[in-house]
Amino acid sequence: MSWYEEAVVYQIYPLGLTGAPYENDGSSEPVSRLGQLVDNGWIEHMAKLGATCLLLNPVFESLSHGYDTSDYKVVDRRLGTNQDLRDVVDACHEAGIKVLLDGVFNHVGRGFWAFRDVLEHREGSPYAGWFNIDWGGNNQWNDGLSYDCWEGVPYLVKLNHNNHELNAYLADVIRGWESEFDVDGVRLDVAYCLDAGFLGYLRDIANELTEMRSERLGERDGKFVLVGETMFGDYNQWMGDRACDSVTNYEAYKGLWSSANSANMHEIAYALARQSGSDPWDLYTGKHLLNFLDNHDVPRIATKLDDVRHLRPLYGLLFGMVGVPNVYYGSEWGIEGEQSFGDHEIRPALDAPEWNELTDWIAALSARRASGAAGSEALCWGDYAQIEVQPRQLLFQRKSQHERLLVAINMANEPYVFHFDAGCGRAVDVIDGSEHDFGGGSEVEPFSCHYWLCER
Repeated sequence: MSWYEEAVVYQIYPLGLTGAPYENDGSSEPVSRLGQLVDNGWIEHMAKLGATCLLLNPVFESLSHGYDTSDYKVVDRRLGTNQDLRDVVDACHEAGIKVLLDGVFNHVGRGFWAFRDVLEHREGSPYAGWFNIDWGGNNQWNDGLSYDCWEGVPYLVKLNHNNHELNAYLADVIRGWESEFDVDGVRLDVAYCLDAGFLGYLRDIANELTEMRSERLGERDGKFVLVGETMFGDYNQWMGDRACDSVTNYEAYKGLWSSANSANMHEIAYALARQSGSDPWDLYTGKHLLNFLDNHDVPRIATKLDDVRHLRPLYGLLFGMVGVPNVYYGSEWGIEGEQSFGDHEIRPALDAPEWNELTDWIAALSARRASGAAGSEALCWGDYAQIEVQPRQLLFQRKSQHERLLVAINMANEPYVFHFDAGCGRAVDVIDGSEHDFGGGSEVEPFSCHYWLCER
């Protein structure tokens, strides 16, 4: 049990939000764009929304989008300085918000200092073993060598994690992020590309930092969290005692928007039961995956949906299902963005946060996960049991040691009545505080979600 399992994550792609130039010339003076997170009210907005963790996508020196790292130890000059990052983390902590940084440890950019040394000194470079190089090959830059890269992208140079010196260097990078910036964990970019041995090594580093931090912050708050980016397959490959604490739940992501668009709630119901059910073959029961409706790598959910009226029940489902909900900046008030080359439309510059009825709704859902709130134990720690699924409706139970809560979803344009044995007569909808009587059936209005906390 740590702070992460009860978290509401708010994700920001800072190079986009702050309007930083897409390319880094490597010579200009730092511009304190990170300060916008403090000065333009983003941290206050996160706190009002109920977020308890900020996930910052790449902030360290790179040539373009942040995933082509040039230096792991220096904040990207387009965003500011190391002190600017520390100021943001401190402001978050003052607001009760943890911070995760994006760790891009599978590959680097061609501008990475160690790779530049290899290009200059070839086999004589002390860093030659940090990469998988064919000295007899060549490439489009006519380097007189070739190298492994990430998914065929030639400017993303794959790191060789069979090299112990490289791994020790990256371990010191993570230790440095914790000591210099006081961050609370790391998101591991493309964790599905990292071999099990390296993941186990990173787990050792995270455990070391957890032990040290727990003496200062307490066992619950001292946890140094590893969240891995995974796509599909069995997530247990990358999650566990010798790997990540949590991983990104792309399986459920697809099921969420697809179930809404195709009027087939059986799809997401199958995924939820497969992931968190009580049958022996269910995969992740008791684990807390990072769930999302969109992020910096996929279209905005308001664009992906055929009917934006599904936003309200979908966010209700996101916060009601097993796992940790992640909200991507701007989507909480419904901005749109199609995915195209460069991802600029889904990573836009925004001057300041906005607030509307959708944001009100998400804030109300977030409040239900706050420690001590009615229903929070069931939502954060409860098991999963499906009660009813129809093409446009889903009803399931979240039961913990002391609470039993029912999540009712209606994606239809007309009311629906659930008929089932609730095991009690009455409940309270913890979202709005209204009383609910199960007698005679439970009617739910169009495009709605309810969290019924049962009287027993």
